[in-house]
Amino acid sequence: MLDFFTIFGKGGIVLWCFQGAGVTESFTGPVNALIRSVILQVGFQKILTLTYVDKLITDVQLQFRDRYKNELDKNVSLKLLNSNFEFENDFNMLLREAEDSSKAKGPASMRTFTESLKSQKTVKSMIETKGGDKVKEQGGKKNKNAKKEGKLHIGQPVVFSLLTGHSTSFSATKSPKPQKPKEKQRRVWDMGGSSPTALDYSDPNSPDVPVEPARDVCINTIFVLLHSKTGCLLHHCWYSTGGLSTLHSPKKGVGFGGMFGMLKGLVGAKSLSREDMEPVLDKMRDHLIAKNVAAEISIQLCDSVAKKLEGKVMGTFTTVASTVKQALQESLVQILQPKRRVDILRDVLEARSQRRPFIVTFCGVNGVGKSTNLAKISFWLIENGFTVLIAACDTFRAGAVEQLRTHQRRLNSLHPPEQHGGRPVVQLYEKGYGKDAAGIAMEAIAYARNQAFDVVLVDTAGRMQDNAPLMTALAKLIAVNMPDLVLFVGEALVGNEAVDQLVKFNQALADHSMSDKPRLIDGIVLTKFDTIDDKVGAAISMTYITGQPIVFVGTGQTYNDLRSLNARAVVSALMKA
Repeated sequence: MLDFFTIFGKGGIVLWCFQGAGVTESFTGPVNALIRSVILQVGFQKILTLTYVDKLITDVQLQFRDRYKNELDKNVSLKLLNSNFEFENDFNMLLREAEDSSKAKGPASMRTFTESLKSQKTVKSMIETKGGDKVKEQGGKKNKNAKKEGKLHIGQPVVFSLLTGHSTSFSATKSPKPQKPKEKQRRVWDMGGSSPTALDYSDPNSPDVPVEPARDVCINTIFVLLHSKTGCLLHHCWYSTGGLSTLHSPKKGVGFGGMFGMLKGLVGAKSLSREDMEPVLDKMRDHLIAKNVAAEISIQLCDSVAKKLEGKVMGTFTTVASTVKQALQESLVQILQPKRRVDILRDVLEARSQRRPFIVTFCGVNGVGKSTNLAKISFWLIENGFTVLIAACDTFRAGAVEQLRTHQRRLNSLHPPEQHGGRPVVQLYEKGYGKDAAGIAMEAIAYARNQAFDVVLVDTAGRMQDNAPLMTALAKLIAVNMPDLVLFVGEALVGNEAVDQLVKFNQALADHSMSDKPRLIDGIVLTKFDTIDDKVGAAISMTYITGQPIVFVGTGQTYNDLRSLNARAVVSALMKA
């Protein structure tokens, strides 16, 4: 019976398909995986038991083309996907016609012996007498097959056609003279010679041992037998020009190349080695660097994946590339997922129950968007019902205080004090420029405690990681005020620079702390995430270095453009070719 029949366009869009009752998903899954990975050469129509396949394909093609000519002429993929091709009744009709025509013809039966011309000949009719006349058969008639122009002799060759069943004889005018039989000649082997010792190949070290030349075997069709439920490989064989052969497991020292080598690499039972993975790891490493992951981090990630997979047995229908890629994806997701609980709203409520403000300090290099994203986080906190005090501790950059004051006015306009009992939901604490940032932060925290603010957001000056005096001042501000959360603000555009920034910021906080347990970076705010398309490697670099989570992602110019990080979405974009 016919199990599966499909009609698809040149672009690969399946227009209609017929699936028999014997085809199940558990069977088609492994087979489809095999077809996607290996190009199987299908041939030998003669081995099919369905003799009507060629006629059915031709009839279906013509019927489908004529019926849906207008839809197919449009040649628009979206319209083809949305079109509904009702072809089941036509297909069943054509299938019945093809089956009926095949049964009507049937195989040609062989003629019996009595129906053949050979049955009309006798031995006597083929014997010549001395006088040259043939011996007459019983009844006195000559053999009607004897030709006038010649006579048939014993030993004359007769050619019999296996295709037509007709025989043809060649006649001669004279009877051939009997020849003296030749003596039996001694058999001479092609590679042996006349000496018996030359045929002795029992000594394996003999230099004269002939080597059979390699023969090209053309594998035309591969048959794979799978378990209908588990999809396990039960049996496999090839059909070549020499017939049907079973593929046995190769012995030691014997290798199979070509299609069988590819098939054997797919069906499992292969232990991964570093040499197998090295070409794939090199491509993955270059891919990560192209996606803005720091080069040092890319090397370390690929090395860790290689150590994890070395010696592992591959699964059924998996390749080295897919195995390495899957392991790398899992590692990247684990890196981006938080190792500890990150719930700022819950922490703010807990601090409120203790009648103290929750303190957040922002730090980072120049121009990454600390003040802008501080305002976005303020809006997020206000939307969740908290009051915010902004501490203007950037006393170095001109316009820093004015920028924060502008954000304060706009946030209060979005949430007027009249809606909150006449009290502004966000206020700015500032002492101008040229003052000690650590002292301003301490005064702001004390003011927030007295005025019952829920959150204090401390804005600091941008500084390069190599500027020792400014890094010392930042370490002093954090050590003196002991904030609940220290957020490093970094932009998604950086590559290798992200590693250097985070390492030196953390090192400076540790070196200049006056405590045995110094406060380091607790989380990351990744800004300008909407400008990088799929080059999201900075997220991997920053998280890998600190081991701390990305708390917020800045994605635009409005206060609403603040998101939490979706680890799997980032990894999917990172692995996209």
